[in-house]
Amino acid sequence: MQNVVDCKEHMPKADTIRLRNKHIGKSCQLFYKTDPLKIVRGQGQYMYDEEGSRYLDCINNVAHVGHCHPKVVEAGSRQIATLSTNNRFLHDELVKCAQTLTDKMPGNLSVCYFVNSGSEANDLALRLARQHTKRHEVITLDHAYHGHVSAVMEISPYKFNQPGGDPKPDFVHVAPCPDVYRGKHRDCDYPEGTDMGQLYVDEVARLVESSQTGIAAFIAESLQSCGGQIIPPKDYFKKVYKIIRDAGGVTIADEVQVGFGRIGTHYWAFEPHDVIPDIVTVAKPMGNGHPVGAVVTTPEIAESFASTGVCYFNTYGGNPVSCAIANAVMSVIDEENLQDNAFIVGKYLLDQCRSLRYEYDVVGDVRGTGLFVGIELVTNRKERTPATKMAKAVVDRMKNTHKILVSSDGPNDNVIKLKPPMVFNAENADEFLYGFRECLTYLENLEKSQHTGNPEVRAVLTIPVPATGGLCSLANSTISEKREKLIKSV
Repeated sequence: MQNVVDCKEHMPKADTIRLRNKHIGKSCQLFYKTDPLKIVRGQGQYMYDEEGSRYLDCINNVAHVGHCHPKVVEAGSRQIATLSTNNRFLHDELVKCAQTLTDKMPGNLSVCYFVNSGSEANDLALRLARQHTKRHEVITLDHAYHGHVSAVMEISPYKFNQPGGDPKPDFVHVAPCPDVYRGKHRDCDYPEGTDMGQLYVDEVARLVESSQTGIAAFIAESLQSCGGQIIPPKDYFKKVYKIIRDAGGVTIADEVQVGFGRIGTHYWAFEPHDVIPDIVTVAKPMGNGHPVGAVVTTPEIAESFASTGVCYFNTYGGNPVSCAIANAVMSVIDEENLQDNAFIVGKYLLDQCRSLRYEYDVVGDVRGTGLFVGIELVTNRKERTPATKMAKAVVDRMKNTHKILVSSDGPNDNVIKLKPPMVFNAENADEFLYGFRECLTYLENLEKSQHTGNPEVRAVLTIPVPATGGLCSLANSTISEKREKLIKSV
């Protein structure tokens, strides 16, 4: 059991909101904007607000081994009390971290550069690729997000396609996301047995052929997250990597959101695709909430980067504290068998979520692997019409009624995303399933009542879902009792 620290708020929530509105840029958005949570403590797979209410965290792929894991906290505390400096001095934590990280990589991925975030990692990966190939053009996937710094915003359609986003640069080529449910090529639009992956591979091949100066790199998340928890078709990456390499480019696997055992079957999400990238970027879960990331590549690409004679230096990248924390995180993953947990619990969760398709017409598709799950909501299964407002209503009701935190994403914001800390267990899965099923029942009943003309019921499409009352098939007292029973069993 993890140690519990009594963390009280420093000021009333109203003052926190007032000061945030005054001093924090408006573009820095909150979860649950109309009723934001003030979180004062985290432990394991739970977060606590200023009133002591406990929330099951199904959002945080950053707190990878659980919020405030004691071994991670101790490692960081011990090192910061001993030494914190830059990586131009020799220190053991840096080389131990590099050795552990590269030992977990396949092939010749044996050289590391340490950074502070996924954005920095992907920015540096582009520099490595361009220096090695002496080219500049990049192929990225539609709906991709690779970070917030300028160079990676340019290759992130998730950002530049938004209203007000900067135009796509000419040297960036966007291939369709290999989403066979909602993408450019949908499985329902082709005869059964069609090689859907090849259709998407051909799209990449056409971009390579149309390049004016040659492709420097193909970059993709091994499993696309912001695009809606997308699982690429079999052999997609294998064929794409061959096309890129045959054309003289390099391949970059963005593992920032999906690495470190999350998918259950493997440590890295690119491994099930039977490929070995030329460059791999990692971050978020690597520090369990502490800012640390890395770029891992081959000696050949590292040598090309060094040949410029320009020194690469990152003030905080690879500092002793960050490396000590990353070492502790990787140790906990192994010692507590969290990859196995992701496989076992994830399979149970996926199987149960898939069974919901037989109960609720609104559940259009369920996909995922390990503790990386997407549930796509639709208003019409045949047309696959996205149920965007329904998804928002589910997210809000899960928080308000069940104290379970989930998020929605995808190009139509209709995919419920689950990417909880890796200590998420079967009881947590049951708690989520109970709450999610209640939400779907409530919202379906609400919509049916709208169609019957009941003047006392307003459509979920036009008002926020209330936290209590209404046409729920279960009384709210029953919901609370069931939730408390589940909590006590954890």
